Amino acid sequence: MDSNSEKNALALQVIPRGWSASDLGDQSGKHFLITGATSGIGLESARELIRAGAQVTIAARDLKKAEQVVKELSSQRAKVLQLDLSDLTSVRKAAREVEQEIDVLILNAGVMATPFTKTADDFELQMGVNHLGHFALAGLLSDRIKSRVVSVSSAAHRFGNFGEGSQDAIRDICLGRIKYQPWSAYGASKLANLLFTFELERIARKANYSFSAFAAHPGYANTNLQSVGPKMQESIIEQRGTAFANALIAQSASRGALPTLCAATFPNLYGASYLGPDGLLEMRGFPKATRARSIAYDQGLARNLWSVSSELTGVNWR
Repeated sequence: MDSNSEKNALALQVIPRGWSASDLGDQSGKHFLITGATSGIGLESARELIRAGAQVTIAARDLKKAEQVVKELSSQRAKVLQLDLSDLTSVRKAAREVEQEIDVLILNAGVMATPFTKTADDFELQMGVNHLGHFALAGLLSDRIKSRVVSVSSAAHRFGNFGEGSQDAIRDICLGRIKYQPWSAYGASKLANLLFTFELERIARKANYSFSAFAAHPGYANTNLQSVGPKMQESIIEQRGTAFANALIAQSASRGALPTLCAATFPNLYGASYLGPDGLLEMRGFPKATRARSIAYDQGLARNLWSVSSELTGVNWR
C-alpha cells in the first residue's frame, strides 16, 4: 500500500458511518469562500455552513442571482463576490476584492458536457472553468487561505485522460486543439481537479503553507449541472431525459453536498484525502474516504499539468 492509500485508509477509520450535516459542529468565526454557490452542491454547502455559524462568501458569475440567494439564506453572514471563472480578468478582480482571510476555499463551480466553446482567454470551456479558473483563483488567494482548499471533482474523472501526458498534450487539451468530445473533456477537467489537489498537497507540505488540500465528489446528485450542456445545445429531448434521470436515480443536492462539507470541516483529515458517497458505485450515500483512479496520483503528470496551468493562467503560486 502506498502512502496515499495508507492516509486514505486511516481517514476512513475516523469518519463515522452516516456522517451528516448535523455533525458539522460549530463553525462560528470561520470564513468559507465557495465558487458556484447559487445552486446545487455549492448552495447546499453554503446553507449548512451558515446554519453552523460560519461566514460564507458566495462567488458567482451572475451577481443578481447570487444576491437573491443571499436573501433566501436570510443571513448577515452571507455575502457575494462576483466571479466568472471563464475570464481571467474577472478571476483577478475577484481575488483582489477578497481582503479578509479565508479558512476554507471550496472550488465547486463547474460546467459539464458542454458543446465546444472557448473562454475569454481562448481555453476550452470545461478545462477553463473547471480547472484553469480555479487554479488561478486559488493561487491568487493562497496567501489568505488558513486551513483548507477543497476541490469538487467527480467519478467522471475515471474516463478522463491527457493523452501521452506531456506538457504539449496537456496544453492542446486545455486550448481545445484536439478533436472535441464533450464527455471526454469533462472527464479530463475532473481528473485535473484531482491531479491539482494531490500536487497542491505535496507543494503545500514542502513550502510550509498553512493549509492542506482535499477533494470530494458528490456521486450522482440532482443539480443544475446536468442541464447546462443540453440547454447550450438547445436540445429539448436531452433536457427532458436529464430531468427524468435526475428524478428517478439521483440523490438530493443536500445529500450530494455531504462529501464536500465533510472534506471542508471534518477534523484531523489527512491532506490529499478524497471523499465520496459510501453507497453502490459511490453514486449516493454518506461520506467516506475513497480512492481515485490510479492516474490521478501520477506525480509526473501532475507536475506537467501544474506547469501548463501556471503558463496559461500567468499565475505563479507564492
